Amino acid sequence: MSLPIESYAVIGDLQTAALVSRTGSVDWLCLPRFDGPAVFAALLGDERHGSWRIAAAGRHECTSRRYRADTLILETTWETPSGTARVVDFMPPRGEAPDIVRIVEGLSGRVEMTSDMRLQFDYGSVRPAICAIDGGFRAVAGPDAVYVNSPIDHDETDDGRHVATFAVGKGDRVPFVLTWQASQRERPKPVDADAAEADTADYWSEWVGRCTYDGEWRDPVVRSLITLRALTYEPTAGMVAAVTTSLPEALGGERNWDYRYCWLRDATMTLHALVYSGYDDEARRWREWLLRALGGDPHRLRIMYGVAGERRLPEHELDWLPGYESSRPVRIGNEASTQFQLDVFGEVLDAFHLDRSAGLTPSEEAWTVQRGLLDVLESRWREPDSGLWEMREDTRQFVHSKVMAWVGFDRAVQAVEECGFDGPVDRWRQLRDEVHREVCERGYDADRNTFVQAYGSKHLDASALLIPHTGFLPPDDPRIAGTVDAIGRELSRDGLVFRYSPDAKPAGLEDTEATFNACSFWYADALHLVGRADEARRVFERVLDLRNDVGLLSEQYDVTEGRQVGNTPQAFSHVALVTAARALSETGAGRVRRHDPPKLK
Repeated sequence: MSLPIESYAVIGDLQTAALVSRTGSVDWLCLPRFDGPAVFAALLGDERHGSWRIAAAGRHECTSRRYRADTLILETTWETPSGTARVVDFMPPRGEAPDIVRIVEGLSGRVEMTSDMRLQFDYGSVRPAICAIDGGFRAVAGPDAVYVNSPIDHDETDDGRHVATFAVGKGDRVPFVLTWQASQRERPKPVDADAAEADTADYWSEWVGRCTYDGEWRDPVVRSLITLRALTYEPTAGMVAAVTTSLPEALGGERNWDYRYCWLRDATMTLHALVYSGYDDEARRWREWLLRALGGDPHRLRIMYGVAGERRLPEHELDWLPGYESSRPVRIGNEASTQFQLDVFGEVLDAFHLDRSAGLTPSEEAWTVQRGLLDVLESRWREPDSGLWEMREDTRQFVHSKVMAWVGFDRAVQAVEECGFDGPVDRWRQLRDEVHREVCERGYDADRNTFVQAYGSKHLDASALLIPHTGFLPPDDPRIAGTVDAIGRELSRDGLVFRYSPDAKPAGLEDTEATFNACSFWYADALHLVGRADEARRVFERVLDLRNDVGLLSEQYDVTEGRQVGNTPQAFSHVALVTAARALSETGAGRVRRHDPPKLK
């Protein structure tokens, strides 16, 4: 059996990230980038596919763990009859090369510890050649080289493991440093573990110190913001949706996707959360990333890109990996990158609107790009698309997609009227009104007083909860209250919300959908907006309770199994947490909406 997804904590260096379990094992690490091949892939198989465990001898699971306050430094404590030890895990912000630093500290008595490592490159498929070096050993295969440095000697076993046993007493500190380097390059200079720890703590404390959020639930909000920052690829400012691939949306099922890429939708929602929390530099850098990714042809907008703006993300399967709890196939790349998703145009145009409203310097280059996106939106907004949930076999006239088309035209009108940009504002205003009329006529079920998933459908969709945040309708419109009521009745289970009606699942997929964490936060937010504040708090805190012991959320929650499912940690979930916390911290209904951005410093 695989460890529960909630067993894992994340550490990262703003270019890649590792997952560390409660057993002390690093079971997932891709190098040198988020989307690089894994050197530890036990998460999608077992220890034979690569892992590195440091733990108290004879102990399966730690006694407790936590993140050091306002940092991404993980502290795991092991209490034994003979004493107590702590393992400090972190990845220092990238210098010459990516490093994982693991420091074993003796806290009391004397504790026997073990380090058990198996390196398997290319997602567990390639066993490297190993040779001893000064202070440790070197593993090489193809383009990859990994150096392990420690004062503790490891013995190599016949099956390719490197095992060490040692003891720590009170005050002892034993460092282990794993460093990746391209195999054709010289060995990088080993980092000093103590200095790296201090630098890492200083970096995160300084970053958190810029946070302007002062509402209730500060701890979960700050932890979510740190997680979102950890999902950012610092060299380009691209933001990945999660650090993993193929963690299933249904245990044993086939909804297993690669999330190590930059979805424009997710990134724009992340941008809103960061801007509202005081992170203006991130907003500026993301705008620059987007302009580079689009290049000179905004008509060929992709819904997602690689972390450096790559457009081609071909999908294939890794048949040697059995998958998390036998959930197959294991996929690398993402075929959805070629889909037409209409709502993304509105999301991107709204992000540029946020930049302007929040005080970023207006950019003619950015406006030229927006004009190109508006041309596409004008010519294609009537077409069916794959929608927010990326239906792979079935395009529809999704209501959320049309609402976001309205957003695109609305923000264009505002750009002309409020910022003085040049454009056919009368035509955009006319299109905005036409979209609005059509959505209200064809996307609204008057008999049930609710917006539906798609034109002519009876199915509900949780994305309708976002309508008042866009400005399409105010929160006090009775159609909004009716939609919130209907979703509460038909899509909610114990305060947790499914994405859509069970009968509306994508064609060709037979497994059962779990509740979607972001949708549950949207529900709490929507309840607040329509004036049901007490219910909103109960739902919000119910979803907060789904976080694991270090405050992380995956994509979904299986209410039957009582477990997190889907890729982790999930940006969408943490963005929705921050947004809902901000809204619920305001007094009175309907006070905070996504289209009312703050002014940046």
